[in-house]
Amino acid sequence: MRLEQLRAFLAVADTGSFQQAALRCHVTQSTVSRQIQSLEADLGITLFHRSTQAKLTVAGDRLLPRVRKICQEWATASQELEELRAGKQPELCVAAIHSLCAYALPPVLQQFCQDYPEVQLRVTALGSDRALKVLRDGLVDLAIVMNNRFVASSPEVVVEVLYDEPIKLLMAADHPLAGYNAVPWAELARYPQVVFKDGYGMQRIVQEQFIRRGTPLRTALELNTPDAFRGVVRQGEMLALLPESALIEAYDDPALAIRPVASDDGSSLSDPPLTRQVVMVTTSDRLQIPPIRHFYNLILSQLPQSIRQQSLSTVAH
Repeated sequence: MRLEQLRAFLAVADTGSFQQAALRCHVTQSTVSRQIQSLEADLGITLFHRSTQAKLTVAGDRLLPRVRKICQEWATASQELEELRAGKQPELCVAAIHSLCAYALPPVLQQFCQDYPEVQLRVTALGSDRALKVLRDGLVDLAIVMNNRFVASSPEVVVEVLYDEPIKLLMAADHPLAGYNAVPWAELARYPQVVFKDGYGMQRIVQEQFIRRGTPLRTALELNTPDAFRGVVRQGEMLALLPESALIEAYDDPALAIRPVASDDGSSLSDPPLTRQVVMVTTSDRLQIPPIRHFYNLILSQLPQSIRQQSLSTVAH
């Protein structure tokens, strides 16, 4: 059964004439006759009484509302896909890590809203693992996450590296380790740690660093927002290893101190530097849709630059 057969059937049923149906379908009368005969052969039943006027049989009358619905659904689907190709989609959904949503992402969001005012932009702050899951489930169009083993490498997935970001140690200003210019790992490991909740890539980075050095991780609390980390660390001896973008407000807080991590022997900064890599993930089919492609390009052109500007600002502190 083919769509042109159904269209021919509908045209004959509406006009009562094979000739008029041919004019409506922009084909010859013999083509319409062949399509109806083929449809009847597929179904194994006669659909029209052939006389001076084409009249529906009982089977044809039963089939008519179904065919009408199928053709309408196909027309609606075709229109929606055409609008999608033209960039007319109702919304664009993005999932991104918390620190990015708070500081680097807003200028990009504002620019996109100016460029595509008819598209509702929805942004959700999530941990990397959860963001990747909702992308795989089709709930968002694009995810900006920390690079990790859960970033799929299947052919349809597009992964773009955006930037590498330093990870530093947050502590109270009067903490014993605040006297170091760069804190040795052996000293850092003596104190309880505040870490991101399960499902956040930063938790795995911290855990892997402790495992690699064979030192136990003394987890005191699990949190998921930069302001919560600042509030807890400010109160006592607990420490937190956080990415630079999560420390922006901490630099202006006199009750807090931020230090890089030294190499294992304490002689210099950690080598290689302690960092995380941030990537943008989507799928190749989504990039064919103009608003998604535009948002993707805005991230590529503006986000790394804004991160660099933030880095310069924090260095100035």
